[in-house]
Amino acid sequence: MKHIVLILSLICAVALNGFAQQAPPDSQKYNFTVADCVNYAYEHQHDVKNANLDVESAGYHVKETIGQGLPQISGAASFQDYLKTPSIIFPDFISGPVYGILNKQHVVDSATNKVISGTPPASNGKANTVSFQQNYNTNIGFTINQILFDPNYIVGLQASKTYKELYTRSYTRSKIEVNVNITKAYYQVLVSAEQLKLLEANVNELKQQVDETTARNKQGFVEKIDVDRITVQYNSLVTNWENTKRLIVLNYELLKFQMGMPVNKELTLKDKLEDIKLEASIADAVNDTSIYHNRIEYNLLETQKKLNEYDLKSKRGQFLPKLTAVANYSIANQNNSFGQLFSSNYPSSYVGLNLSIPLFTGWQHLNQVKQSKITVLKSQNDLDDMKNTVNLQVDQARISYINGLQTLNDQKKNMALAAEVLRVAKIKYEQGVGSSIEVTQAQTDLQQADNTYIQGLYDALVSKVDLDKAYGRIK
Repeated sequence: MKHIVLILSLICAVALNGFAQQAPPDSQKYNFTVADCVNYAYEHQHDVKNANLDVESAGYHVKETIGQGLPQISGAASFQDYLKTPSIIFPDFISGPVYGILNKQHVVDSATNKVISGTPPASNGKANTVSFQQNYNTNIGFTINQILFDPNYIVGLQASKTYKELYTRSYTRSKIEVNVNITKAYYQVLVSAEQLKLLEANVNELKQQVDETTARNKQGFVEKIDVDRITVQYNSLVTNWENTKRLIVLNYELLKFQMGMPVNKELTLKDKLEDIKLEASIADAVNDTSIYHNRIEYNLLETQKKLNEYDLKSKRGQFLPKLTAVANYSIANQNNSFGQLFSSNYPSSYVGLNLSIPLFTGWQHLNQVKQSKITVLKSQNDLDDMKNTVNLQVDQARISYINGLQTLNDQKKNMALAAEVLRVAKIKYEQGVGSSIEVTQAQTDLQQADNTYIQGLYDALVSKVDLDKAYGRIK
């Protein structure tokens, strides 16, 4: 019983110690600028990580291509136990000459006392079989092959650098896309926070009006319908305010998702809206028709065209001969007794050259070359189309940005005017020369101006990101 208690005590102690040593929950808080969010995504976002792995894999592919030109050494070993050795059928080419010689020597057949005829007696129909194989056989050896001249290998070496460049640029494209998505999501959170501030200010102001109107109704200065009208407006505004607070939580989660950060982590934003520079001079810049050289999409098509040209060279190389060197060394063992199998061995070796010259392949190689030529032409067409596409995207982004700035400035003015109209309407209502409907309408107009300003602010910020992407400024 004492032993049982001791064992249970030890088990409990180990369990408690293991529980105490468990890692504490990750309570780290992140306070990021938009640049911090982008850098975090470069290390944690799914697409970027996979694109980086593709670059690493492309490096191994290049080494694989180089390895094809190094000596290729292979070994082989075999063992056979012939339960029944194979035989080879031989014609009877001995009896005829032997009987001919005996006839010429006048040799007498003792059975007949006559000279042996020069023709052998008729065959009994049985084939003569001979076996050259032993019951037990082993063979151990290795072979070395070395490419001396292979056009496909030479072109493969030339294309290996371009092949890796393709995946490196794909990695850059993934980073740019993540940068754009994160920046827009970051701005969405900032704009939602600004919207929440405006709504909170309107809620507080409208709550004051509800209290004042209710008090005046109790004193008999305003009718009950005025209280109900402004209360309806207040309730609607509070609902909008609460909905916006919930949407901000969702916007934060969307930003963290774009970053590759677990959505349950705590993230706060360091940048402010006033820190973002919206400059009209950027939008008014003259469009550069050669801007497509800064776009990763165009660079990817250039790289793809290079690979297609290398493929064409490889197809043309199929008409050239291929030369390889080969060397072999092997040891064979044969015996009818397994115990004596390795008592003796029979080594063999050779060196040689293999020359392969394509003479006629049914026009296959010629048609493959023509197909590769067409692929190169299509690549050039894609490049020409991309130039036109980039120029169009730059014009669209530039005009959208100019319009966004103009709209934003107008909405700022409208928001200030709506606030002034509400102020005057409240004064008139308090002095008894205005109606509650006028105040309610002014309040509604201010809320509408605020919402339009928020939308215009987000559109201007997004159009700035699109403009930077169109000009190839995001790397």
